[in-house]
Amino acid sequence: MAFRGPKAWLWRWRRNPLRRRVDVVEAWVVVAAWLVTLVAGVLAGLAATASVEHGLARERVEWRQTVALLTEKAPGKAADRPAGATGRQVWGRVRWKGQDGSRHTGQVRVGAGSAAGSAVTVWTDPHGELVTKPPTASQARMRSVLIGVLVGLSAAAVPFVGGRVLCGRLERRRMARWDAEWARFGPRWGRNTL
Repeated sequence: MAFRGPKAWLWRWRRNPLRRRVDVVEAWVVVAAWLVTLVAGVLAGLAATASVEHGLARERVEWRQTVALLTEKAPGKAADRPAGATGRQVWGRVRWKGQDGSRHTGQVRVGAGSAAGSAVTVWTDPHGELVTKPPTASQARMRSVLIGVLVGLSAAAVPFVGGRVLCGRLERRRMARWDAEWARFGPRWGRNTL
């Protein structure tokens, strides 16, 4: 039976004539690796979450909706669709004025067959460059939490793997010592000592 009660969990710290110094070192390495893994993962995850939330909140404040005009007829044919329906989307060239009054041009998705001069709503940054629509507060929260979890897990993997590597080296060292001891005492095992 592998589990012999609560004392079996702390056998590396109990007084025992069979306990070696490497057993105690390995026990402390495991404890330290788990603590560093937990702390690094939580701190990195929280920092990443806060950073992403801050960046997305700044985008919601700084990015603005702007009305742009199609500079030429959009490719394709306008489908029979009710007013306001999107239908098939194609790339069309548009122009707009930035917040500072400067003129800009770019390509955005518009309805197929849209006429030149049609108004299109676009999102721009403070410099007047095209950007995507910023995420809502709930979308930003979800995105920041997911990124925080991924960053936290990635940061926690480093000390965890480091601890496993160190424990593996300690195990190889322990096995090498066992091999040396068996090589020394193994040939005498069958001999009569009387």
